[in-house]
Amino acid sequence: MPLPAESVKLWPLIGEQLHRIWTLSATNLKAALTEIAPYLKPLGGQLLEMAQSAFVGLVELLVSIIVTGFLLTRGPQLVEASSAFLGRVLSHRGKETVQLVGATIRNVSRGVVGIALLQSVLAGAGFLAAGIPSASVLAFLTLLLSIAQIGPAILLIPITIWSWTVMDTMQALVFTAYMVCVGVIDNILRPLVMARGLTTPMPIIMIGVIGGIIAYGIVGIFFGPIVLSIAWAVLVIWVQGDRTRPPDALVA
Repeated sequence: MPLPAESVKLWPLIGEQLHRIWTLSATNLKAALTEIAPYLKPLGGQLLEMAQSAFVGLVELLVSIIVTGFLLTRGPQLVEASSAFLGRVLSHRGKETVQLVGATIRNVSRGVVGIALLQSVLAGAGFLAAGIPSASVLAFLTLLLSIAQIGPAILLIPITIWSWTVMDTMQALVFTAYMVCVGVIDNILRPLVMARGLTTPMPIIMIGVIGGIIAYGIVGIFFGPIVLSIAWAVLVIWVQGDRTRPPDALVA
C-alpha cells in the first residue's frame, strides 16, 4: 500500500485520522488491523448477512430462470389458459389483467435488470480504461447494487475519490466525469423504460420494486410491481365505477 499524500491531512473532519491510519497501514499493516478490528467486527457481521441474503436471492433467481426456460415453450398456451381462467373470474377484465402482468414483468426486467447490466458494463469499461485493480469484481458489485436498488454510488464515490490520489489531475477529472454519468444513467433511463406501455404510475412500480426486494429478495423485483400494478388497476376500476363494462353487463 502506498503512503498517503500530505494533502489528505487537509480533508475536512476525517483528514488527520485517515492520514494516520493510512500511514500505519502502509508501514505496519498488522498493527493497523489490530487497531481497527473492533470497529470492523460489527460491520463484518452485517456484510456477511447481506452476502448470505444476496446469495440466496441469486440462487432463487437462477432457479426461476431455469423454470421459466422450461415454461417458455408453452408460453402461448399458458397465456390463453390464464386469460380463460381470469375471464371466468373477472369477466371481460381477465385478458386485460393478463396483459398488464406481462407488460409489468417485461418492463421491470428491462428497467431494473437491463439498466443494471448496462450500468455495470459501462462501469467495468471505465475501471479497465483507468487501470483500476479488480475491475471485474467491482463491475459485478455495481450490478448487484443496481439490481438491489441501493445504487452504485456507495461504490463509485470512494473509487472516484481514490482516483484523485493516484492519477494525474486531467485523468482523474475525466474519470470522475465518466463515473458521474454512469452513476446517474439509471435515473434517466429506468423511468423511461419502465413506464413505456404501462398505465400504472411510475411511483407505484418503484414502490413495488423496493418493497418486493425488502420482502422477498431478488425475486421480489418482479413480484412486488405485479401485485401493486394489479391492485392499482383494480382500485382505478372501483373508483371509476367500471365505466368500461358493456351495456348488457350493466343491465344484468
